[in-house]
Amino acid sequence: MSAEKALSGPERVEGFQNPESARYDPDLDVWFVSNVNGSPLEKDNNGYVARLGGDGAIDSLKFIAGGANGVTLHAPKGLAIVGDTLWVADIDAARAFDKRTGAPLLAVELAGQAKFLNDVAAGPDGIYLTDTGVGPDAKGAVGHTGPDRIFRVAPDHSATLALESDSLGGPNGIAWDAEHRRFVVVPFFGTTIRGWRPGDVQVVALGTGPGQEDGAEVLGGGRVLISSWADSSLFLFEDGRVTTVYRGLPSAADIGIDTRRGRVAIPLLLENRVEFRSLPGATTTTP
Repeated sequence: MSAEKALSGPERVEGFQNPESARYDPDLDVWFVSNVNGSPLEKDNNGYVARLGGDGAIDSLKFIAGGANGVTLHAPKGLAIVGDTLWVADIDAARAFDKRTGAPLLAVELAGQAKFLNDVAAGPDGIYLTDTGVGPDAKGAVGHTGPDRIFRVAPDHSATLALESDSLGGPNGIAWDAEHRRFVVVPFFGTTIRGWRPGDVQVVALGTGPGQEDGAEVLGGGRVLISSWADSSLFLFEDGRVTTVYRGLPSAADIGIDTRRGRVAIPLLLENRVEFRSLPGATTTTP
């Protein structure tokens, strides 16, 4: 299949409600897109996950919907796929669903511990979730109150605090870098991109970005693709250097990649749409 044909599909998809995260599943050749649908902190049970075809066209807008079919889903953000399970970060709970049917499987409750679970990534020994430390401040306004944390959910579904550190700067995106056996963690309330190995009590500064970083995807070869609200961009981070790939992406949230078609999906949370771009430096294969 030619790259031109492989890159076919819509460049933008409208009709979402605060889309926060996009995750591609090569097994089913579908995209999942989480929709906060209102306040990111309110437990209103109106959040949902849309399912898109591999080309990006909407297949089921409310494939998983809070308040329907026994589903609880308030303000879904980060997504991760492990086997047949779709994991969703939802304020103070990690919720698991059958990726094929959308049926709820279980919820790992972190009420009283987590404040603002944001992104999810599969690691070598479980799934890891960032807690951006966002909540009401002393005056009732929403702000970065801390603490900044990363939680781990083990294969037996037990949950533990894996890391707490002010240096995380409001951790948002998290991605597993298998080549370096570490996570890459990007901050929303800072500029320093960090590396962290599970079990370590310290993080390592890898370099700086433009700030207000949200989604992160490891491309291999030392390259990480990251979105930024600060300058509405998508940029490559490599060896401490930043190379802007795309601009004009306001409120660019948690990105997802499809390496078969060579595409990246960028949810624009405040614009209620998802945009697709060519994956930088990608080679495509026949789906």
